Amino acid sequence: MLEGKAIVGETDMPAKMQAHAMRCASAALDSYDVTDCKDIACYIKKDFDKSYGPGWQCVVGTSFGSYVTHSCGNFIHFCLGRMAVMLFRGVA
Repeated sequence: MLEGKAIVGETDMPAKMQAHAMRCASAALDSYDVTDCKDIACYIKKDFDKSYGPGWQCVVGTSFGSYVTHSCGNFIHFCLGRMAVMLFRGVA
């Protein structure tokens, strides 16, 4: 379990939602092989859609660039080991 070992790069999420994102990512990494980035991203996205409503997007990997627009208070980028997670809710 990697929970509690995340390093947050950027976020504007409330602390409770940040903790949920990191717990969810840790659970996904426990459930899937670390190379299954698509499955890990899907797991996190579906969990956030269920918990906070639809519109969440998730990118998982070891090397990626991005430039996204997100709704205020709904963005986090963090790393668990070498795995980076970017989770955000798009602008409606």
